[in-house]
Amino acid sequence: MSNEFLFFGCFLLFIILMLSIDLGVFNKKDHVVKFREAAVMSFIWVSFALGFYFLLLTEGQILHGIENYTQLENITKKHLHNITLIPDNFVASLHLYNQNLALEFLTGYVIEYALSVDNIFVMVLIFSAFGVEEKYYHRVLVWGIIGAILMRFTFIFVGATLITKFSWILYVFGAFLVYTGFMMFIKRDEDDKIDTQNHKVVRFASRFFSVFPDYVGNKFFVRRDGKRFVTPLFVVLLIVEFTDLIFAVDSIPAIFSITKDPYIVFFSNIFAILGLRSMFFLLVNVIHKFHYLKIGLSILLIFIGVKMLGHHWLAMWGFKTMHSLFIILAILTVSVVASLLFPKKADKSH
Repeated sequence: MSNEFLFFGCFLLFIILMLSIDLGVFNKKDHVVKFREAAVMSFIWVSFALGFYFLLLTEGQILHGIENYTQLENITKKHLHNITLIPDNFVASLHLYNQNLALEFLTGYVIEYALSVDNIFVMVLIFSAFGVEEKYYHRVLVWGIIGAILMRFTFIFVGATLITKFSWILYVFGAFLVYTGFMMFIKRDEDDKIDTQNHKVVRFASRFFSVFPDYVGNKFFVRRDGKRFVTPLFVVLLIVEFTDLIFAVDSIPAIFSITKDPYIVFFSNIFAILGLRSMFFLLVNVIHKFHYLKIGLSILLIFIGVKMLGHHWLAMWGFKTMHSLFIILAILTVSVVASLLFPKKADKSH
């Protein structure tokens, strides 16, 4: 357990350091994030994720402090890793374990990163509906990410505890993902709109906070005549956090379909969330071109849900994490390529 805490603590320190550098060094002044800057930041975050993949591939045993075959066998059973160890051959078994652990991380990362695209659709609507200036997008998203990390930590480790104690909950997660996927497919062509006056978070903020009527630069709080107010920008931040909370209800069970190791679920989640902000600025002006992506994401959720419902049978048939990764990449590739080959016709009524 001490190894896990040490590894986890080092990971959190790395995240805090990177976010501090991002806020304090690269973004001292609010500005509109251009495509080139977003592309560089996206490359950096993806590179970090791939670096972490290779760390697990070569030294994955340090996460749980595995030093002998008995420990390896216990960890493999505890987290239900879909691998067959080689008796009396610790080195070869450890190699298999590290390969599988790294692949679980990578597959979970791809799932979370892909599902994040749907979150971008909603964020664009939020910023547009509330008239937030583009130069303040970055500030809201960074603080939104910090809140999301805290929420994901709670969700993931509570979820892992539930799965350990009640294995049947995997079937609940699976059924929920199939339902969510079908509903996303059915509602794929509906125009998403945000009611700025009657949104649940707006009503909550109006009830429990004193809301200042106007934006005050990049400030979340402001004091006037001795009274403290929250600004509309803070209300937008609350809505972004609420949106991520709803989003996490889909994405976290989806990664549990790949791995039952809560640390791997958390690591893959956080790397994807950290890359979400730069991906937002990368796609904000072209996201509408990928009109088949919602269909792809709905199929992705249905596939993951079915996989969770039938995980015992799939394991018996030799279905591995690598097969899941190939299917997920195929679904995403087809939806993106189809969107580019068959662009959506412009609405003549506008």
